[in-house]
Formats: sequence, C-alpha cells, structure tokens
Amino acid sequence: MDDLRGLHAMMSRADVVRYVPWDPRDEVAVRAVLTRRMGGEMEGLSVAVDLGEDGPLIGDISLFGVVPEQRTTEIGFLFHPDHQGHGYATEAVGAVIGACFSELGLHRVIGRSDARNGPSIRLMERLGMRREAHLIENEYLKGEWTDELDYAILAREWPPA
Repeated sequence: MDDLRGLHAMMSRADVVRYVPWDPRDEVAVRAVLTRRMGGEMEGLSVAVDLGEDGPLIGDISLFGVVPEQRTTEIGFLFHPDHQGHGYATEAVGAVIGACFSELGLHRVIGRSDARNGPSIRLMERLGMRREAHLIENEYLKGEWTDELDYAILAREWPPA
C-alpha cells in the first residue's frame, strides 16, 4: 500500500490514461486495484518503478496474458509525465523485458499501443521491438474508433544492438 499515493498520482490523470481502456481512477478505485494485485487476484505481474528507496513512484509496468506453453507475454506500462524524458522508462521497461528472457525463460514479449501514442511507440522501438501489425479501427475506445500498433521482440533478439 506504500505505492497507493504514487499510483493514484498517475492513474487519476486523464493524459496518462488517454490510451488505455479505463478512465481516470479516484483513490478508492486505485486502492482496489492495488489490493487485487497484492492479493494475487489479477493475472500477471506488476512492477512499481520508483526513484530509489525514498523516491516517488514514477511508473507501473505490467506483464499479462502469459501463455506458458508459448513462452509469451504482453507488456504494458504507464509513467508519470513529470518524470518522462530522463530515460527512466527505457531503463525500467528494458530491465523487465530482459528479465522476461533471462529469469522467466520466455521466448517472446509483445506490446500493443494506440497508434496515436507516440511516446509508447518510441519506447518500444528504442528497446528493439519491431512493429508487426497496424490494426485499423480495431477498438472502440472512449467514444472513437482507434488504430492499434503491435510490437514484439524475441529472446534471440535481446538485447538490441
């Protein structure tokens, strides 16, 4: 629960959740999400990103949709805008992808992004993920049809050159 304040600071912002399928969350809703995560009720794994022991929580990385027989997972991430542009997301998401291959023995990590979400797309490309699909108007999100870009990287491609 120590992460509640930082997680709420991100999840309550419309600009942070613009491209995800839920609206800004109040503290009660964020507490419920955190409680479900801590109780093991949510499939997957979530990693809090902070700036050291006494630093603020600045990001949230999730692995979900793990398919054990395919050794595949999907990665998703949120970062507080006040801490963007310093390389923190690249370092943290890269560390999680690296652990997917070295610690979890996965073969493939995928990422999906709304086609309008430039920072997310640039992050995946910086980490060596390749664009595999551009899905046209495949999701109705927050009152409009949106395109999705799908990215992936294989264990044999990690780390990127």
